[in-house]
Amino acid sequence: MLAEYEIFVRALEEGSLSAAARRLDLSPAVASRRLARLEDRLGVRLIERTSRRLAPTEAGRLVYDRAAQLLEGVEDLEAVVSRRTTQARGLLRVSAPTSFGRRRLAPLLQPFLAAQPRLTLELNLTDAFVDLMAEDVDVAVRIGSYEAENPLMHRLAPNRRVLCASPDYLAEHGAPGGLDDLRRHAQLAAENQSTWRLEGPEGPVVFRARSRVRTNSSEVARELALAGAGVALRSTWDVGDELRDGRLKAVLPQYAGSSDVAIFALTAGRARAETRVRAFIEFLSGLYGETPEWDR
Repeated sequence: MLAEYEIFVRALEEGSLSAAARRLDLSPAVASRRLARLEDRLGVRLIERTSRRLAPTEAGRLVYDRAAQLLEGVEDLEAVVSRRTTQARGLLRVSAPTSFGRRRLAPLLQPFLAAQPRLTLELNLTDAFVDLMAEDVDVAVRIGSYEAENPLMHRLAPNRRVLCASPDYLAEHGAPGGLDDLRRHAQLAAENQSTWRLEGPEGPVVFRARSRVRTNSSEVARELALAGAGVALRSTWDVGDELRDGRLKAVLPQYAGSSDVAIFALTAGRARAETRVRAFIEFLSGLYGETPEWDR
């Protein structure tokens, strides 16, 4: 009976029954029979096929949550009894901002993958807001206002932001002397990042950037700044190398991005994913620290 639940859970995690069969070292025919027996015994359809992947029915979502938690509990029990180190298994769905995920997360994942050979990682990069529950995401790496008292938020690193421009832009247009002067300069920001929350000599201030180029991509704003198109507010994880080698210069250094913004991981709090989420959060917590590599 447990084997039937396992093929159902793995089919949803892998996205297909054939992939689940390979993972469990079964033939597709055996896997299909086990799933059919489970549906017959429960008297409900558990899985629907969409154009992209398998999806649970309403009853299937209920069964999946309980069955995945049960399977993890059995694995943990076996690990304790046999005195083995508990390893995560199953599918871990992670979301991260596009540029940060590509530059500061993906290149560092190999040690985690090597340490968790029974886990499958699904990493989706997007700059859109992700609803963890609605989109069935286990962990979202985010850059924003951090709430230390929220148990679902796990701080990973500070997020320093600086105003910067290329030497060519500054040579042609001069450096702004203050925020009022900045308004006459070309500003660069993605459409969802045009409110610049700054902290300066007189405290917090909000600067409404009017970007010279309209774009939904933070990476486009970064590349335009490097090309000499204007002034941008960028995180040091994104432009630390360019500030060090001189391809970008800090402007108005008396102003910096709001200090309450941090890089953190947000978890969905699902019991069924507790083991693999805990393993991933522990890995992330050791990656950056209070003085990340890009700020050294």
